[in-house]
Amino acid sequence: MNYDAYLFDLDGTLVDTAPDLSRALNHTLAIVGMDPVGEGLTRHWVGHGVRTLLEAAFRHHDQRVTEADLDANQAVLVDHYREHIADHSLPYDGVVETLDVLARRVPLGVVTNKPTDLSNRLLDALDLARFFGVVVGRGTTVRFKPAPDPAYHACEQLGVRPAGALFVGDSETDVLCARAVGCDVVLYRHGYNHGRDPEGLGADRVIDSLSALV
Repeated sequence: MNYDAYLFDLDGTLVDTAPDLSRALNHTLAIVGMDPVGEGLTRHWVGHGVRTLLEAAFRHHDQRVTEADLDANQAVLVDHYREHIADHSLPYDGVVETLDVLARRVPLGVVTNKPTDLSNRLLDALDLARFFGVVVGRGTTVRFKPAPDPAYHACEQLGVRPAGALFVGDSETDVLCARAVGCDVVLYRHGYNHGRDPEGLGADRVIDSLSALV
């Protein structure tokens, strides 16, 4: 199908960020005297923000955590992650080639729940920023995915109608956001879907590589 624009989730759709997030998480756990957790667990927890990632790790260690603990440890994790945001994170196979083709046809945007400053830092570090006309991360709009606001904002900035855009993500959060704004949506099968079968999340299509878009 032909679309007027493409909106992409970031973590788990364009870039495999779990390696660096896992290292930042374990750096934080070590400071508070907890054992590290495997990257496989981090992959299962990624997708709902750093605070949720920390809560999951504390629960894994059977530790109670207060809001003050989360505030302090979130700051530690984010500071470490910011300085090591692309040490081991890489675009998935076919991503760069697909973006290069699509960006020659129509405008592209990123719609993510990753904070906007970190999203831009990651895209810059991996030389992906050149493909996108807008990056909408957490903090750009008051509400974030699955609310429709980020996708509406991205479409407005790109000058397209939401119904003419395709949303490309990896989780139910992306499906809900796309449906709320009226976009078609496809899911990348091998992203961060929290252990749920992407075939059952209500997308129009599930793809094994972003190269399927071209």
